[in-house]
Amino acid sequence: MGRHGTPVPERPVSTPIACIEDLRRLAQRRVPRAIFEYVDRGSYDEVTLRANRRDLEAIALRQRVAVDVEHRSTATTLVGEPATMPVAIAPTGLTGLNWGNGEMLAARAAQRFGVPFTLSTMSICSIEDVAAFVDQPFWFQLYVMRDRGFAASLIERARAANCSALVLTLDLQVQGQRHRDLKNGLAVPPRLTLANALDVASKPAWALRVLAGKRKSFGNLDGYVKGADTLATLSQWIAGQFDPTLSWADVEWVRKLWAGKLILKGILDVEDARIAASTGCDAIVVSNHGGRQLDGAISSIRALPEIVQAVGDRTEVLFDGGVRSGQDVLKAVALGARGCLIGRAFLYGLGAMGEAGVTTALELIRRELDVSMALSGTRDVREASPALLRLPDGWRPLPPGTPALRQAA
Repeated sequence: MGRHGTPVPERPVSTPIACIEDLRRLAQRRVPRAIFEYVDRGSYDEVTLRANRRDLEAIALRQRVAVDVEHRSTATTLVGEPATMPVAIAPTGLTGLNWGNGEMLAARAAQRFGVPFTLSTMSICSIEDVAAFVDQPFWFQLYVMRDRGFAASLIERARAANCSALVLTLDLQVQGQRHRDLKNGLAVPPRLTLANALDVASKPAWALRVLAGKRKSFGNLDGYVKGADTLATLSQWIAGQFDPTLSWADVEWVRKLWAGKLILKGILDVEDARIAASTGCDAIVVSNHGGRQLDGAISSIRALPEIVQAVGDRTEVLFDGGVRSGQDVLKAVALGARGCLIGRAFLYGLGAMGEAGVTTALELIRRELDVSMALSGTRDVREASPALLRLPDGWRPLPPGTPALRQAA
């Protein structure tokens, strides 16, 4: 496969792509069920997965009229880096199984669009693969595993690749069960079933693209696990590496090894947010892992206002969980987030149309954000405050003097 494309085009899309859901449906047709549902579904009964979307949809935007909004800006900064809108691409595992060389293509799409890209520890393409493919720094997401030497080596590789931020994920000490992954054979180790074998056979374009990709397994583990030369063997090693002893002392350990910008991901509780802010991190991500870990946990958007209030201006607050539109981005920013991370939304685009699909997803979100700003009387996304919103009954609004309101003043 060449550096700038794939040899297996899909049939042209017959209808216009109007929203992220259109990309989702197209990806569902083009990506094998096991991979698509790994992206699309959540843990256990998926209560938290549904809550992420339901609670975002329950927030109403205030329509304002007769406001001069001819000149508008969606531009901002995220952890000190300029961004064309308050969105970054979240770290997602197995991205390169949605489309061959998926991490590399998504990183390039993000770079060209002007938003940060985060590479997962559990990526198919390695840190070095992505660094050689783009010419601007990206973020790297780290899991602190039982093998601290491996974690330390990843930090060193991220430094050598000139990554501009390290995103330390804290909410995966043990893995929440995802029922669909078990049923589809995407277990640890992967289990081949007749159903998923037939499904893959029905998607030859996907298969050829993935086979033509640079890697077929976890790129960041290549050569590290002795005797592990298959996805199944590496998956077994990984399953034993998630560490239930992970503590705030490990955050301090990472901080000593990494002198650059540090982002702590997986914060959902006010007490944890205060502890995280006290570590001197540059940002926290309010996140429930996309409803893929603790099922029954609060939605990320319900947790956001209290966390913003609790940390004040001690650290930047980012948001993750259920973002599918520019309206969602505006709501999260109005509630105090500096920006949002998108996972499923960009993966739907990648699975649907490769790099062009990631660009399409970003374009859709920015266009929706811009229009929603105009119709709510907002000229600059950095001015968004709780005054833009009508919260559902029972939600506690941010009191006067919170960071979001001060920012808008």
